[in-house]
Order: sequence, then C-alpha cells, then structure tokens
Amino acid sequence: MNKLLFAIPIALLMISCISNKRLNYLQNLPENDPIDLDEFIPYAEVDYEYILQPFDIVDIDFASSDEELTKVFEYQGARNARGSGGGNNGGDPFYFTGYTIDKDGAVRIPKLGRIKIAGLSEEAARAKIEKEINEYFKDEVYVRLRIGGIRFTTIGEFNSSGTKVIYKNRATIFDAIALAGESDILAKKNELFLIRQYDGGTKIHQINLNDRALLASPYYFIQPNDILYLQPMSVRQVGDANNLATTLQLAIGLVTAVLFFVALTKN
Repeated sequence: MNKLLFAIPIALLMISCISNKRLNYLQNLPENDPIDLDEFIPYAEVDYEYILQPFDIVDIDFASSDEELTKVFEYQGARNARGSGGGNNGGDPFYFTGYTIDKDGAVRIPKLGRIKIAGLSEEAARAKIEKEINEYFKDEVYVRLRIGGIRFTTIGEFNSSGTKVIYKNRATIFDAIALAGESDILAKKNELFLIRQYDGGTKIHQINLNDRALLASPYYFIQPNDILYLQPMSVRQVGDANNLATTLQLAIGLVTAVLFFVALTKN
C-alpha cells in the first residue's frame, strides 16, 4: 500500500506536466536550420499592401499655406479633439476624429461630399482625395491619410479576448499577444490561426509561435482587421488551469482519500 501511495503522485505529476517544447516561444525546431542568438534575421519580403475596406477608420489631415482653407475640410472640433486624446478620457481618438468608410466604401468630407476610397491602398486613397481638393482651389492643399491604428481581434486562449488597437504604423504578432495578455498555458502555441482580410476575401494562416523562424515569416507583422485565434490543448486540467501545483494537490488529495477509505473498509 505504501508503494502504491508513493507511485500514484509520481504518475500524476508526469501526466500533469506539459513539455516546455509546447510552451516556449521562438525555439530552434529540429526541422529548421538553427538561428543563433545575435544572428541577423532579415524581414520577409511581402508582396502585400493593405487595401482599405468598408467600416475602416482613416485619419485624414490637410495642410496648406492658407490655414483657414484647411479648416474647411475638417469637421468642427476635430482638431481640438485630437489634441485632447479623442475627447473620451484616453479612448480611441480616431473613432471620434477620423473618417469612417461607409458600407459603400466612401468617406464624406466637408465641401467635397462622398469620395470612394475602399479598394485602394492608403497612398492611392491619399492621392485621390488630394487631387479632388486641388481641382477646386487655387492654393495647393496637401493631404495625409493613414489607418487609425492597427485594429485586430483576439479570441480563444488569451487572457483578454476582443477587439484591440495598436497606435503604430507597424506591429508584430508579439505586440498583439502582449496587448491581449500572454496566452494561457493550455493554448496550442504551435497552432495559432491568423485570419487575414484580403481584397475581396479572407485567408486562414497557421502560425507556430514556438518556431524561431517566425521572425522571418510574412506573418510576423500583423495587419489591420487580423483575427488571432488560439486553440486550447485537448487535455484539460481539473481545477485552476493556470496552476499545475493546485491541480496536482487536488488530485493527490482525492486519491489519498480514496485509498484511506479502502484501507478502512478492509480492516
């Protein structure tokens, strides 16, 4: 009986533990050429430029030698709202000051009306708006157009699921994970699904966060409207999924109680 009581906790420990190979980020996997520490890793060449879509929010600024002229194209109070962080106690400033692309792919700009920019890159949309403005005015007006931050969505085994915004022109997949909260210990880090929007459709890409080669992958940088889905491992733990020690103690306690009861009944 004593040997059995000793063996059961050891067996439970072996079953409960998850290999570090399934948990650690950026490993040198055996099927790939190793990447040494301090080795330079060039970014992947990506033949892809984000295309504006309906319901995107774009930030459009106007500049001219005539400052009064630029105010014609801005909604009243938009410039002041930018300076105050969006007017919502540090909320999403672009939601309040930007231009939302409607379901038909157009933005509505004061004095110019609706201009369709969905289906264009940021640069092409900027050039189109600038051209239309300068057809009406003698003084040249310059336009700056950019996406209102990188919006993405996390679902599955993250500490925080939902839609989030990174206020940068470029962000890595690890920036997104850090903002959402590091993935749960039971997440399949070798099978992160990246659902990416393309012009006219969607693709699902599978990412291995355990693989150091990810740094040279075309999916290392996230794009606006990306969806990150982390699947759970098939094995679920009893008790608190984030605390292996708690789970092990619970299992040992249950087994000990059962064995104690069996010993009493035999006597």
